[in-house]
Amino acid sequence: MATLHEMLLAPNIRPTVVADCEELVTNEVAEMSGVTGAAVKLAYNTVRRVDSNHIHAMIETILPNTADALQPYWEGFTAEFTASSGDFGAYLAARDEEVAEALLAITDRRRDNSNRPTIVKAYNTIRGRAIKQVRASLPALGTLIQKYA
Repeated sequence: MATLHEMLLAPNIRPTVVADCEELVTNEVAEMSGVTGAAVKLAYNTVRRVDSNHIHAMIETILPNTADALQPYWEGFTAEFTASSGDFGAYLAARDEEVAEALLAITDRRRDNSNRPTIVKAYNTIRGRAIKQVRASLPALGTLIQKYA
């Protein structure tokens, strides 16, 4: 059985996966409300102003790590379900705290190695509340991944 890394990063699939992930991020940010939503939208728009391609480039960069981080969950999911009988998004959501921390560890490492202070400041502004948003996006992320797996 192919790994998520192999499936999502196949040369003919990867550009579509990246585009779908960018759309997912944009939609998730747009749907946010309240004080946290305002902070995330401000950080997102700041990043876009500094570098209009940053979100796309970041997704492109972290996709391999994301696929690797989600691989154990994919293996657990496929051991219990088939792609046609189960919902990977629901599977991830049932483990939301653990999965969200695994995904945020990827962006935390990127932040720690960044030399772009404006991007780091924007990330640090929202990091404390990010787990809630990541957890909320897991059903949509799982559905997106399952589409290509």
